[in-house]
Amino acid sequence: MINVLFAALDMRWDQYEQPLKTAFEDAGLIVDLRREFPPEKVDYIVYAPNSDLRDFTPYTRAKAVLNLWAGVEGITGNATLTQPLARMVDHGLTDGMIEWVTGHVLRHHLGMDAHIHGLSGEWRNVAPPLAKDRPVTILGLGELGAACAQMLAHLNFDVTGWSRRPKKIDGITCLAGPDGLVQALGSAEIVVLLLPLTTQTEDILDATTLAQLPKGAVIVNPGRGGLIDDDALISALDSGHISHATLDVFRVEPLPKEHPYWAHPRVTVTPHIASETRAKSAARVIAENIRRGESGAPFLYLVDRSAGY
Repeated sequence: MINVLFAALDMRWDQYEQPLKTAFEDAGLIVDLRREFPPEKVDYIVYAPNSDLRDFTPYTRAKAVLNLWAGVEGITGNATLTQPLARMVDHGLTDGMIEWVTGHVLRHHLGMDAHIHGLSGEWRNVAPPLAKDRPVTILGLGELGAACAQMLAHLNFDVTGWSRRPKKIDGITCLAGPDGLVQALGSAEIVVLLLPLTTQTEDILDATTLAQLPKGAVIVNPGRGGLIDDDALISALDSGHISHATLDVFRVEPLPKEHPYWAHPRVTVTPHIASETRAKSAARVIAENIRRGESGAPFLYLVDRSAGY
């Protein structure tokens, strides 16, 4: 019997209990899945960083902590976590992000807001350029960033990707490092942020880097709220240097009602809906990692603690 602790909020238990049990059975695993165990008897922890579990020290038998989220910045700094940590990489999460990013890039590329919100009787017959003539930069080329970059390239956008470490993706101009960031921003008419939040990426879009973008550029952020210096972005929007920002993630969520983003005419707020982990497919990822742990195979999607993701 494999003892699996589910450490997440009540609503997640309601979503995941049956999909996890089904996935364990399909993987041929005999699992006792519970929300409470004596710590010394736990073999695996299915974990959400907003749960009450903060001290991993008593879980001396645990072979791995399996995160329910793609983001791990809420747990990587926990000194008590010495067990292997796996982040969530789920095709449902990836597909949802591709759809949201593609939709909003196309929205800004086609200038749809001008027609949806335009004045009645105003005839605006200015056609957008073709996608091949619209430079789009993706900041972050992990699982989600690479998938979104490939979809946009498939639609013929001129896609540049930037990451801290060099990457190679067919059909994408891949840049890295500080000089690469300057180059990636310099021609970007639409910028999509899909970086992890680390000490190196926090406020990566600040007054200096925003000024490196062409006048009229658009920001699309479904990654992490802390990637953007909010005051610098509002200033760039007010000056017209940045024409619009579509933001799905924020430093404080829900976004406070008094926050200036809500009322800003050049900001679109969406309530952290760019993508969601799907319980059925995520449960299969967790079951596969437990199967691997029990068979001695390497875990999938292990977090590099030194890099923070």
